Amino acid sequence: MNAHRREEWKKVLDSELERWTAKSIEELLLELREVEAYQVDFDSKRYNVEVQLLENTNEYIHVLVDVDDGSLPASFSPLGQTFIRNKTPEVEKGAAQ
Repeated sequence: MNAHRREEWKKVLDSELERWTAKSIEELLLELREVEAYQVDFDSKRYNVEVQLLENTNEYIHVLVDVDDGSLPASFSPLGQTFIRNKTPEVEKGAAQ
């Protein structure tokens, strides 16, 4: 995949990560009972986004956000990033500092 395409995907990924990390744990658990797959328009182009809950432990949840533009074969390796949301407020507060 060329560097320009990765840069485009990264902008979309950053935007979607911002949207999903702003949600509460309760919202994430409710919305991610199954994999969320949808399309977004960004800079006049359409992108595929897939969000899934990877882990749900007593201490944290682990979420994956993937982005691609639907083109083959590049979309077989989407650009993704995970984030962890701690369920314990003390841990969450400590992680933010």
